[in-house]
Amino acid sequence: MDFLWSSLLALLVLLPALVAVYIWSLRRQRRSGVRYSSLALVREAAPGPSRFRRHLPFALFVAALGAVVVAMARPVVILAVPTNQTTIILTIDVSGSMCSSDIPPSRLEAAEAAAASFIKSQASSTRIGIVAFSSFAEVVQSPTNDQSALLSALHSLATGRRTGIGDGILASIDAISQVDPSVARSQTDSTTGTAPAPVPKGDYAPDIIVLLTDGANNTGTPPLDAAQQAADRGVRVYTIGFGTANGGTMSPTCRPQFVGREPGAGVAAGGSTGGAAGGYGGGGGGGGGNFPRGIDEATLKQIADLTGGIYHPAESAGQLDSVFQNLPVNLIMEHHVTEISFGFVGLGALFAALALLLGRAWRPLP
Repeated sequence: MDFLWSSLLALLVLLPALVAVYIWSLRRQRRSGVRYSSLALVREAAPGPSRFRRHLPFALFVAALGAVVVAMARPVVILAVPTNQTTIILTIDVSGSMCSSDIPPSRLEAAEAAAASFIKSQASSTRIGIVAFSSFAEVVQSPTNDQSALLSALHSLATGRRTGIGDGILASIDAISQVDPSVARSQTDSTTGTAPAPVPKGDYAPDIIVLLTDGANNTGTPPLDAAQQAADRGVRVYTIGFGTANGGTMSPTCRPQFVGREPGAGVAAGGSTGGAAGGYGGGGGGGGGNFPRGIDEATLKQIADLTGGIYHPAESAGQLDSVFQNLPVNLIMEHHVTEISFGFVGLGALFAALALLLGRAWRPLP
């Protein structure tokens, strides 16, 4: 259970103060009673109420006030129901180091093969989109259930310089917002308007981002800032760190296939123009340098934890296939926020009515 106006719960501190005043008043009455010792016979003759009967009406009154305060804080519960309309964004690092041959034929081509296998295994109702990121991010394929279009877009990926993980997450949020109106577009420094209110904790959208990278962010939006935007929208991010500890040299098949065709440059990026010049980033240059495994696992774990996803390391094509096949896409639920203030209002009214009735029924003799 969560609260939309949780600050009002501070009013609950008044209840212990009310109890303290009640106890103080009882002790004061007891001390005053000693002055009228001549009424001892009257007290003996009168049937004294039990301690339980004496204090229960007040306890019910306090409980009624507590229920009203909780109702004022607007409690909500998250109800999960199965959804047959899921959106998955495959967000793939296409920096130059993805041409490393430590995972043959290259990291990028192995990632493409694993993603292609994943796409083919999905139900026809599952929408999948593809985002590529290097020095900037590009929606290569908007969410669709057309597997032919997805496979064509996947094999058109092209490398670029640098690694913008945060920008990749923001572009993925925007791709989801195209098909799910409940997910607001991302916010950047140039965005006008106010940011959307964060969803209640645990209120996840039926959309996920699967982010694969072999490096660390070195340009663009800070990854955790982008992850916070995803969390505010209820979008979970599952992160994958891909590559071996020793790294490898540039793949001879990857380099000629992708050089000069970064995302956003011509047909490979869905017709957009512009972008960084051809080349490779992160220690590769344009030659055959070695690409060590430079994954920022701490940040990838934080992204996953912040958004409700999971981080997966993968050091081989087989491990990557296993990660893709074990993503919880078949368990994606649609979450609905239901306010239950009325229940606490009714409970408070019941407690108050009982306190009044029992107080009158058990009132001691004057």
